[in-house]
Amino acid sequence: MDAPIHLIEYEIALLVRLTTAHSPKLGSLDRSEYLLLSELEKFSPLAINALADQLLLNLSTASRQVAVLEGKGYIRRYPDSNNGRISLVEITPEGRDILRKVQQARYAAYADMLSGWSPAELEQLRDHLTRLNRDFKAWNK
Repeated sequence: MDAPIHLIEYEIALLVRLTTAHSPKLGSLDRSEYLLLSELEKFSPLAINALADQLLLNLSTASRQVAVLEGKGYIRRYPDSNNGRISLVEITPEGRDILRKVQQARYAAYADMLSGWSPAELEQLRDHLTRLNRDFKAWNK
């Protein structure tokens, strides 16, 4: 039998693949757009470097993703009034609308997929996923 870590690694890899495969059915945002807009919905406005740090992206990747979302009208960028060399980004009403539509589709899909789970099992899954993501963010090897 495989060690638990081997099975955990495989199951996480499979989960990422399966969620990526189903994403196009759940709305018009890809994974990076969804995560970036979700962060901005919670914490707008943010400096691009802070956004990159939150999502563990390098600055050039975050800047490219910001440019794409800005081009779609989902976010706006403007200079920081305290330091004009820093760009702040915030979600626009159009960005909030598309994010809500995608979130609703995703919530409905997850509710359907997990309909056989008890409330206690759902809470346990939520807690473990939250902890796993927190540990991934904190891991610096």
